[in-house]
Amino acid sequence: MTTRTIGCDTADGLSRAVRRVARDHALDPGLRGRLVLSVAAVAEPALRAAGHASLSWTFQCEDDDRYGLLTLALGLDGPAALPSAETAAALPLPADAVTDREVVWRLQAAPAADAPADGTAPDAPADDAALVEEELRAVVAHTDALTAEHRRLKDELAETNSGVLALYVQLDERDERLRKAHGQTLRELEDALRPALLEVDGLELAVHYAPAGTDAPTGGDLYDWFVLPDGTVHITIVDALGHGVTSTRSALNVTHAVRTLALEGHHLQSIVARTDEILLPFDRNVMATVLLARINPATGELWVANGSHPPALLTRADGTARYLEARGRGIGFPMPGSDRLLTEKMAPGDLLLLYTDGLTESRRDPVEGEKRLIEAAYEHLHAPIEEIPGAIADEMHTVILHPDDTLALAVRVRS
Repeated sequence: MTTRTIGCDTADGLSRAVRRVARDHALDPGLRGRLVLSVAAVAEPALRAAGHASLSWTFQCEDDDRYGLLTLALGLDGPAALPSAETAAALPLPADAVTDREVVWRLQAAPAADAPADGTAPDAPADDAALVEEELRAVVAHTDALTAEHRRLKDELAETNSGVLALYVQLDERDERLRKAHGQTLRELEDALRPALLEVDGLELAVHYAPAGTDAPTGGDLYDWFVLPDGTVHITIVDALGHGVTSTRSALNVTHAVRTLALEGHHLQSIVARTDEILLPFDRNVMATVLLARINPATGELWVANGSHPPALLTRADGTARYLEARGRGIGFPMPGSDRLLTEKMAPGDLLLLYTDGLTESRRDPVEGEKRLIEAAYEHLHAPIEEIPGAIADEMHTVILHPDDTLALAVRVRS
């Protein structure tokens, strides 16, 4: 292992030396370009102030003699200080170390075929312009690949939602009078977006939905339910920020992404965070709370994951009730995801109520609303399942100071 050092007084000379060292050690052109930019960025303040830069490099082969570790160290003399560790980490190619005398990069590379032994810069025939062009081509190729991948993912998501979303975008662009005139039509379309009633042995299920106003029957409160291959029932409750068709579009994106992940077999606790990752490139404005539940009809086992959503209410057959607090952060929130997976065991006659905040916050006091919800659930615990969600909503909305879309979904284990 031999260390070679050269001195440079200009940024151009330093860039050429770095480029040729990287070329001789067969660095990828894209990586080479980032290295040249990073070294030049560090050295430029010192060289501009009539300082001096020295470039040292060593290469240490690994066992097979085909690859090894190329270490480049940039030392600076003059009034300009070396960059901080934070600045070095933000370079196009982050530095591996910053000492009081030099900045160091360590790279996997190939041995140079004809490295000069006198410590001078490599002087094998090379066209710097051609090397720069090669680096630019590599960057463009990488950008094109990322663009193509982004387009592919966007097309896949758009293919799922294109028909419904296109219709809702058109409706959203119409004026208020046209929306009121076709309110009933919009309500029918909203109902068509919701999954059909689910019939599962061992469980009773029912749902109630009401928009904030009759002139805008669509909203951001959506649900989805389906049976997984293992027989468990998956339920998704989504409350997207806002009202009208724009929030419906966001809620649809969330429910479709969750359904895809669930059917692919992703762990329930990870789905909230994974959904945020999927939607971020396509809908940067989406903000939604999410509650996920899975129930095994045969055993009554219940699993709950939460992303900033109001907690589910579990009312036992004997009338005792408690909220299932599984904390987390929703789609579009900082650090989205469910902090834990809550597990429970439902017995025959137990009632699980999943809902959006429009059910409990109509009087602007969620704590008071949660107390009244327990009382309403107890009162209707033994009613026919198809009546329970609507009856509870009616009791909760005897006084409405804060109108909001409302969704209530009830699941009861058959006795």
